Amino acid sequence: MLYGIAAATASFLLAALLAGLLRAPALRLALVDRRRRRPVPLLGGAAVVLVTGLVAWAGEWTGVVPLGPATGRLLTAAVAVGALGLAADVWRLRRRWVVAGSAVAAACVVPYGVTGPVAGGLAVVWIVLVAAAFQGLDHADGVAGTVGVVTAFGVAACAAAEVMDALAVLLSVLAAALTGFLLHNWHPARVALGACGSLFAGFLLAGAAVFTRAGHDPGAGAGVLFALTAVAGADAALVLVSRRLAGRPLLRGGPDHLAHRLRRLGLTPQGAVAVLGTASFAGVLVGVLVHTGWAGRVAVLWVAGGAVVAVAALSRVRVYGPARRARAVSRAASGAAAVPCVASTQGAPQRSIFPVRQTRGAEKPQVSAPLRVRNG
Repeated sequence: MLYGIAAATASFLLAALLAGLLRAPALRLALVDRRRRRPVPLLGGAAVVLVTGLVAWAGEWTGVVPLGPATGRLLTAAVAVGALGLAADVWRLRRRWVVAGSAVAAACVVPYGVTGPVAGGLAVVWIVLVAAAFQGLDHADGVAGTVGVVTAFGVAACAAAEVMDALAVLLSVLAAALTGFLLHNWHPARVALGACGSLFAGFLLAGAAVFTRAGHDPGAGAGVLFALTAVAGADAALVLVSRRLAGRPLLRGGPDHLAHRLRRLGLTPQGAVAVLGTASFAGVLVGVLVHTGWAGRVAVLWVAGGAVVAVAALSRVRVYGPARRARAVSRAASGAAAVPCVASTQGAPQRSIFPVRQTRGAEKPQVSAPLRVRNG
């Protein structure tokens, strides 16, 4: 108990200090994200990964809180996914490589002996989807950090109920590190998680949730896992559905996430984070109650219904209109430029829209040889 408090305090202070120190190198290396025309450095996630790993492994080295084989393997895989996210931040890796690396890491940590091969394969897919969904949450100030802190506390409560002390301590360390990071990520953000921190947090939370539900009823387990990550799932579903209906590429970024739409409804940046944090807390609370047996599995249906209503309501908020009009104007201008200028033979000559430079007699043609046109 005392070590958990000391570890969380150390994580909070170290993450706050290291996130502030990494801001200058990120600006110098141009590792930034543009948010409302202001550059936000992306190395805040590296601070969260380093602090969480160092504090957790310190407990392993000292023998105070041994991680154990399963938890240590989960932390190692999460750090590897965070390193892959850092490479994506630096070198702009294609998304398929990030997804493939996350899938390989997830396949190495799922407890197939308890879940079985079929449920284990589904768990791998779910971990990858949650990690990608958390990466999508890092689009606005404070959103990913707030949802991550709430989810970490919820999954830690589930782990404590299963007497998984090492996993509970690891998640409390992650929650403290994200809280220290939020000191710099609250609006206006000075640092951001980037793919490094968001993939690490999402992967670690999803993998820990799978560990806590391993061996339980698969149907109730799926409901608990959904409730614990309802906000991230609703955000991903809203983005995919809205882009599909608008005919936009699914992987092209845009202001179409939950926080963006709440801002368009008139909320402040802090108000949007408060709404999403409250929604995340409600879903996590239901998941913990169902996991511990204080509520029936039917309670998860309320979370699912709320998520469906929120996605349906916010999908009606227009976010693509200006972009479509700009593209239409651009296409019209390009079409007008392609029309040749023809002089009128009746009446006064028409004035060309675009100025045409008249060829002087002293100028020589640039091409003297006859042109050859190759068909096909």
